[in-house]
Amino acid sequence: MKLAVPRELRADERRVALVPESVKKLVKAGIAVTVERNAGLASFFADEAYQEAGATLEQDSKALFSEADLILKVNAPEMNPHLGLHEADLMRPGSMLLTTLLPTRNLDAVTRLAARKVTAFSMDAIPRITRAQTMDILSSMASIAGYKAVLLAANALPKYFPMFMTAAGTVLPAKVFVIGAGVAGLQAIATARRLGAVVEATDTRPAVQTEIESLGAKYVGVATNEQSQDAGGYAKELSEQFYRQQSELIAQHCGSSDVVITTALIGGVKAPRLISAEMVERMKPGSVIVDLAAVGGGNCELTRPGETVEHNGIKIFGPLNLPSEMPFHGSLLYSRNLAAFVLAFWKDSVFQLDLTDEILKAATITHAGQVLHAPTAKALEGFTA
Repeated sequence: MKLAVPRELRADERRVALVPESVKKLVKAGIAVTVERNAGLASFFADEAYQEAGATLEQDSKALFSEADLILKVNAPEMNPHLGLHEADLMRPGSMLLTTLLPTRNLDAVTRLAARKVTAFSMDAIPRITRAQTMDILSSMASIAGYKAVLLAANALPKYFPMFMTAAGTVLPAKVFVIGAGVAGLQAIATARRLGAVVEATDTRPAVQTEIESLGAKYVGVATNEQSQDAGGYAKELSEQFYRQQSELIAQHCGSSDVVITTALIGGVKAPRLISAEMVERMKPGSVIVDLAAVGGGNCELTRPGETVEHNGIKIFGPLNLPSEMPFHGSLLYSRNLAAFVLAFWKDSVFQLDLTDEILKAATITHAGQVLHAPTAKALEGFTA
């Protein structure tokens, strides 16, 4: 099998899908790996390191795509401005793609992949089961996002995070409020505590209270008997009464906090509106909001995805790709996740495409010209490119 790694085209992307460490494992397993020249440069992985790991280098993007049996990418395929062609259209019919496709958000790419009869696997669709833990890119990238969010907030906040006792008197620690205690939220809590902040956190899932408190933060939440998470461990939508109570709690804690970090996504995709413009206006001037749910539209009403806005002296960050800002470890962890996926189905020198397998069944978006992923197929109804 010929596996290929192209250079990412997005302007804000510095990660690479495969690093030399993983190349070495794949080559040892009998897989031929080709990497586009300078693909790892922005992540601090030189071409020479790939060659030493056993990869072949390729200068021609068109040849890289057309000759590969399996393409590994960080982002969904997009238009290559240098060639004037879409990456999906460069792929050989019957070949495979492994990437973070986010299929319901990239319907044009999905349509093109289906038309080319490419079998596309989306890493973000992998089920959260024990067997798939080593493939969990959502967790590995969310951990980076939670960490970077706190550093972003600390840099923007006109106050110290830790408490200081000086000859001029005591400086009180910053107050940080984290909304959502998934991987990103828990990492944000841990990082803020390491910097010396007083941290409170909330989540619709009472089961995470122990995890929050184990990191030295205070749990605040709305008591409910409703089932608050789905089978995959994601938060699910609850009743209007619950959200009214939650809104009151969030308004209270936002008003008394210096930093608010939001991470709430329903089903890992949809961002519920949790912070209204009115809540922002009641916050103290100089306060900071980092909305990690910006990719899903944002938890804050005033968030502009991909931008930083200031409202009444409050800075609101809407970052879309924080893992790219830590490209070395972002690439390293992502690469390990992808390599684990490939090797899990590499048996007897063949990639075993068994669509009855629980992981492959969930992760396969397109195959043999069809869109197999039900949510994407529904989203495509009435879609025109």
